[in-house]
Amino acid sequence: MSSTPSTERAAACAVALPEASAALEGAPRRGSGALGPVALVVAGGLSVQFGAAVAVLAMPRAGALGVVTLRLVLAAVVLLVVCRPGLRGHSRADWGTVLAFGTALAGMNMLFYQSVDRIPLGAAVTLEVLGPLALSVIVSRRLINLVWAGLAFVGVVLLSGGGFDRLDPVGAAYALGAGAMWAVYIVFSARTGRRFPQADGLALAMAVGALLSLPFGIVEAGGKLLVPSTIGLGLGVALMSSVLPYTLELLALRRLPAPTFAVLMSLEPAIAATAGFLVLHQALSAADALAIALVVAASMGAVRTQVGRAGAK
Repeated sequence: MSSTPSTERAAACAVALPEASAALEGAPRRGSGALGPVALVVAGGLSVQFGAAVAVLAMPRAGALGVVTLRLVLAAVVLLVVCRPGLRGHSRADWGTVLAFGTALAGMNMLFYQSVDRIPLGAAVTLEVLGPLALSVIVSRRLINLVWAGLAFVGVVLLSGGGFDRLDPVGAAYALGAGAMWAVYIVFSARTGRRFPQADGLALAMAVGALLSLPFGIVEAGGKLLVPSTIGLGLGVALMSSVLPYTLELLALRRLPAPTFAVLMSLEPAIAATAGFLVLHQALSAADALAIALVVAASMGAVRTQVGRAGAK
């Protein structure tokens, strides 16, 4: 088994869960203080969120579920060709882990894309990140994390304007559901990373997710999935949201401590809001910007608390 993480967003909350952090600690690192790996992580985050913005642009062509299907299917094809994962020598528990990981991956993406089809990208990612944040609070069992949870709650209240009807309650519910699936995803991504070498587990899980999403995409989009221009957009989303950021993050994790990586990943809501503004012209109010800043601060605080706890042991 390899200690290298084989997850699409493996360390998004690397230290939110001890076993996820352990899956990352074995990677060799050099020059962790250099700006190079930090730039790789930021570039990966930009790629993911701008890829999500491109996905929103593609939704009028194929619908939210159609775009999810294109992303997962095309990303799976690329990863299977590049990784060429071995199918033999794995236990039933190994395959069960991959199946759970792929199911979480498909569910997270389908719920998230349904969300960004209804509410602004920055708001959707802000609500989604509550899933990993809640996981961090639960596994930490430290009083200080209740402070971070309260800070995130204030941010969510500000974001909702006192009621999720301002955001579209269905879209907000989808984002929260995506966050719950993200927490499940973190658990099984770490386990998959320990059971499969290199990126084999990710490639197999991506294939599982693609197969699970395919019927939904066909029902919603049908023949639209075969339109060349739509496939081109889907390939762009797959590369920007899956293949490219995963590669950049793997390179970064060879030289960057997992805790630092996780703190940088806490910036995702802010990056998403920027992508929504630049690509989709989704302007933020002052209250929205403050809400996102509070959730980002809460996420960073929870990560740093968990790091301090791990370091004290």
